[in-house]
Amino acid sequence: MIELRNVSKVYRAGDVPVTALRDVDLSIGRGELLSIIGASGSGKSTLMNILGCLDRPTRGVYELGGRDVGRLSDDQLAVVRNRLIGFIFQSFNLLPRLSALEQVMVPLVFQGAKERRKRALMALRDVGLLDRVHHKPTQLSGGQQQRVAVARALVTQPAIILADEPTGALDSKTAAELMETFVRLNKERGITIAFVTHDAKVAAYTDRVIELRDGEIVSDGPVAHYDTPALLQSGASA
Repeated sequence: MIELRNVSKVYRAGDVPVTALRDVDLSIGRGELLSIIGASGSGKSTLMNILGCLDRPTRGVYELGGRDVGRLSDDQLAVVRNRLIGFIFQSFNLLPRLSALEQVMVPLVFQGAKERRKRALMALRDVGLLDRVHHKPTQLSGGQQQRVAVARALVTQPAIILADEPTGALDSKTAAELMETFVRLNKERGITIAFVTHDAKVAAYTDRVIELRDGEIVSDGPVAHYDTPALLQSGASA
């Protein structure tokens, strides 16, 4: 589903080039549940932005579902983001004046989709929030707000969900419940889910761990190959 070949990203700080990613090769198959870990400045957020078609690589090839993303126009990339990719962020990014139901309907409005209310209700049911559909963000707990964000990402039936520190603003119990929801959705629907995280507890829920350091992938393998101290050390360094 996802194929990166020799992908680099270089930013400029004044006249100084700063390499955020360096010759990254990466394949992610349909239905994978994985985490991308690394210290602050390792390149993991840059990698997520490229995977999510929010940014373009400076060099290299990114193929998504067999399509060369580098050949797509900005309008075509917007369609890809809206139809194929669901985004979840630590800060929830909810609109303060909208109810949970209205929040989840927003992506469907941009799609021009039919049966928006029905589909939004189904997505909220999937995350256990049918009793909160008319509540606004200030009337919801942090965990409930993040579940609304998950429902909003799910409602377009994306092939991929990219989650950037999705449990960062949650207490440990709520975070565990949310991760169990992600695992269930991955198993039941075959959605490819990638977490960008420095939290070893999040990585432990996934099947594959990709570690970045200084813009390069330094390890990539099953989570079982990472002992707990190694994961905790990587997480603590972020």
